[in-house]
Amino acid sequence: MPHLPYRELPDANPGTPPTRSPSHYLAWLARQQRGLLSLNAVFGIGWMVSQALVWAAVGEAIDAGLVHHSPRALLTWVALVMVLGIVQALCGSLRHQLAVTNWMHAAFRTSHIIGRHITATGDALTDEIPAGDIVNTVMADAMRVGGTFDSSARFAGSIVSWLVVSFILLGTSVQLGLIVLVGVPLLTCLTIPLMRPLHRAQAAQREAAGRLAAQASDTVTGLRILRGVGGEDVFYANYQRQNERVRLTGVRIATPQAGLESGQVLLPAVLTVIVTFIGAHDVMNGQLQAGQLVSFFGYTTFLTTPLRTAIEYVISVTRAYVGANKVLRIVRTVPTVRDGATRYQWPDGFTELRDERSGVTLRDGRLVGIVSADSADVVPLVERLGRFSADMRGVTLDGAPLEEFALSETRRHVVVSEIEPRLFSGQLREELTPHDDRDEAAITVALHAASATDILELLAGGLDARVEERGRGFSGGQRQRVVLARALLTHADVLILVEPTSAVDAHTEERIAQRLRLMRDGQCTVLVTSSPLLLETTDEVYLLHEGRAVTHGTHNDLVAQCADYRRIVLRTDES
Repeated sequence: MPHLPYRELPDANPGTPPTRSPSHYLAWLARQQRGLLSLNAVFGIGWMVSQALVWAAVGEAIDAGLVHHSPRALLTWVALVMVLGIVQALCGSLRHQLAVTNWMHAAFRTSHIIGRHITATGDALTDEIPAGDIVNTVMADAMRVGGTFDSSARFAGSIVSWLVVSFILLGTSVQLGLIVLVGVPLLTCLTIPLMRPLHRAQAAQREAAGRLAAQASDTVTGLRILRGVGGEDVFYANYQRQNERVRLTGVRIATPQAGLESGQVLLPAVLTVIVTFIGAHDVMNGQLQAGQLVSFFGYTTFLTTPLRTAIEYVISVTRAYVGANKVLRIVRTVPTVRDGATRYQWPDGFTELRDERSGVTLRDGRLVGIVSADSADVVPLVERLGRFSADMRGVTLDGAPLEEFALSETRRHVVVSEIEPRLFSGQLREELTPHDDRDEAAITVALHAASATDILELLAGGLDARVEERGRGFSGGQRQRVVLARALLTHADVLILVEPTSAVDAHTEERIAQRLRLMRDGQCTVLVTSSPLLLETTDEVYLLHEGRAVTHGTHNDLVAQCADYRRIVLRTDES
């Protein structure tokens, strides 16, 4: 499928879908593009009905033109056949274009909804659903959901054309008309017993494929570690076993699907035999004319298309139902953090950001260090300060609860850069300024502060050079410095850096420490670290024990007065 840029998605806001059931979700999607679907149905009906009416015109041409030897009538009906052919061609072309448009709109709207929900839920989503399964939902299930809108116009055309043919036959032969009117839906219903096993088989296959994708994603992510401990063979064997499960579940789909697709051939053939036999018998008895028999044969031949389309539509809806169920599994995930009652606006300049549970107070323009013997003790504090915690009790900004500020405003003014460097594929410039809101001079200043200009010099394309997925082309220290430069370019009021220099050498760390203070002068910066080179540049340092600040002061004062601080920062053993 061609890749559509973001601006070409159906809507900037894809809407909020119902999550009660896959059926409600699919119905909601249909309502979102009802105009396109209605227009597509018009062309689908025109396409199918014109095919059916061709046989009526052919029958009249035979009876009026050939049997009754009327050249004028023959030319008239032949001209009508040509007109119907032109209508069929035009409607078919437009129907196909709109069918693909509807398919893409539904698929990309679904992908957009998933992407929006991922940004809102964060870690809560990947804690519940493996990342590989999420990717598989976006890549495969969204397309399956869209697929049902591709065949909807043909299905509408099938119903209308079946009714048209039935009423034409009723007007000529009540017996044949009733056979077609009742026989087509009856034969279609014979495929219903295959629906449930097909649905089960497809759901099982999709579940197995999701687990396989998740396993592959986890294996690739930890490949370096696996090689270090010699675990490649174990994971390869696990992957083979899961791959075999996917293959077997795929094979199980073949039985009900083969039955359905065989029905597409067999059931119309049964109807054709019945109508042809009865029609020929009526001709021999003088109840039908030869042209009418040709028309009847043409109708029954044509009705193979509506029957096949109906069965195809049932298959596509079954696939869409399974895909929508996977989509809803993601959309139902509850975000850890939600916007509550927004009562306050973020101030132009704040006085203090305080966390009462830890006793840590951040003031505007200060460079603050956070030190703890156990890094896990700092995580809850960082999550609260960055508003990534569901429990925000005791966190205030100038005395007002932080959770009562708009979440989007908090995210813009408080930025947390975690210890694990996260890079995406794309141009380095886009990596550093995702919103393209910083010029090249500002980028250069940030790279200098992060001691990362050497990385820029090594890249042939400079800022336009392509970054590989997860920054695989960079070393650990290079990734960390690029991420630091990206964090600095946010110019956040409060910038929280968690171990920003853990992967660089001492000389580079010292340069970063000095430049970081200069660049962040006048803004609040928090360094969660035990590095003495960074802590020496801070205005004050908090020492945490079990999540509570047990003391605070300047780095030099704490080194002189606190044995626990010396043991953590200077790695001394004073026991």
